[in-house]
Amino acid sequence: MTATVAIIGRPNVGKSTLFNRLVGKRLALVDDSPGVTRDRRSGDARLGDLRFKIVDTAGLEEADASSLEGRMRSQTEEAIKEADAILFLIDARAGLMPLDKTFANLLRRTDTPVILCANKAEGKAGEGGLYEAFQLGLGEPLAVSAEHGEGMADLYHILKPIVEELEEESYSEDVALSDVDVDDDDPEEDDEQVGTTERPLRVAIVGRPNAGKSTLINTMLGEERLLTGPEAGITRDSISVEWTWNDHHLKVFDTAGIRKRARVQEKLEKLSVADALRAIKFAEVVILTLDATCAFEKQDLQILELCAREGRSIVIAVNKWDLVEDRDAAWEHLRDCQERYLNQLRGVEIVTLSGIHGQGVDRLMQAAFRAYGMWNRRVGTSQLNRWLDGVLVHHPPPAVSGRRVRLRYMTQVKTRPPHFVVFCSRPEQLPESYTRYLVNGIRERFDIKGTPVRLSYRKGDNPYAGKKKR
Repeated sequence: MTATVAIIGRPNVGKSTLFNRLVGKRLALVDDSPGVTRDRRSGDARLGDLRFKIVDTAGLEEADASSLEGRMRSQTEEAIKEADAILFLIDARAGLMPLDKTFANLLRRTDTPVILCANKAEGKAGEGGLYEAFQLGLGEPLAVSAEHGEGMADLYHILKPIVEELEEESYSEDVALSDVDVDDDDPEEDDEQVGTTERPLRVAIVGRPNAGKSTLINTMLGEERLLTGPEAGITRDSISVEWTWNDHHLKVFDTAGIRKRARVQEKLEKLSVADALRAIKFAEVVILTLDATCAFEKQDLQILELCAREGRSIVIAVNKWDLVEDRDAAWEHLRDCQERYLNQLRGVEIVTLSGIHGQGVDRLMQAAFRAYGMWNRRVGTSQLNRWLDGVLVHHPPPAVSGRRVRLRYMTQVKTRPPHFVVFCSRPEQLPESYTRYLVNGIRERFDIKGTPVRLSYRKGDNPYAGKKKR
């Protein structure tokens, strides 16, 4: 068992900066404005030879439970309950604030070890706040600078016994379990154990703000893991969560809503959108979430085009289907939009669902794994060339300047997404319309749907070039 350490504190004391320092990457968004972090984010921390799970949380604030700040606080309280140790951060340069004292009283009641850290303590400016921290009654404060990495060695010595003690307890439990007789004669159980070691499928949930992405993921997990609410644009960071569906392991990424570029003015929203685009880039399946009450707007199509350019396998999830009154007419509208707007992704699956009620989640996952299978589809070279011969008989490429372009040979060079190469003469003179014709033919003949198909040309060398005439 890996130790879990939660970073808590009031807004803008540097929790996300310390989180990034410990994981060794800029995973969490960092900005000077308070309240940047809203959901709790976990990562694998490394501090010397220590390995543990670190959790970044939203700033603790006193607020009504139904408000956005109140819901953010409940997420932080969940992190405190699950933690094996707590890093309580204060701002040494700002000094003690009333909120620091309020939450220190809360932490003194817990049995979880609390490490008081006075952040931003570099230089003389932080000395006053460091000495004030003794008033909190949480022991001697540790002077750190998350920005510059100061105090990490001292933090290592404090965390080491906590992490090692938990690892020893976990090891003792494993030894005790190993002494229990286990029936090894069940092949189905062995297969199930082998299946649990597979690498999780990376799935990114993307879409416009307020399309119900976080609600959908909470329904999948069966818990309020992500912050949700009626407000648009709640999610800022791209949060990854582990999930098992029908013995399949997935890593699901919740992303910030992507608005039109012209409307994105604030620096923080630009960072959130960049984080969402990064999640798309590293995903294997992208689920584009649409609002059933206003599906296939221009921004939806632009996000879809972006996913296609990145070469991801795609499924379209039409959320909030429970709000649609005339479902037959709405479905006809969706199919009409699919025919008109999705020529570059012909055959992409559309799944209607209700994220808040959990209707259609199984169908969505089935579609996601089918799309993943198409993304990894490989077609034999002999099959491709037999198909190409038939195409050249029925629909040869057009002649250019009285000379016909000759397509000699075709092969698949890559998967994820499928990429085909045609060797031909004068490829620069082939019109774009003929390329689209070939791509659509490949989709239909070899059943490659819901994923981009790439086709490129290479000019074959003339075997007689450079030889002297006799």
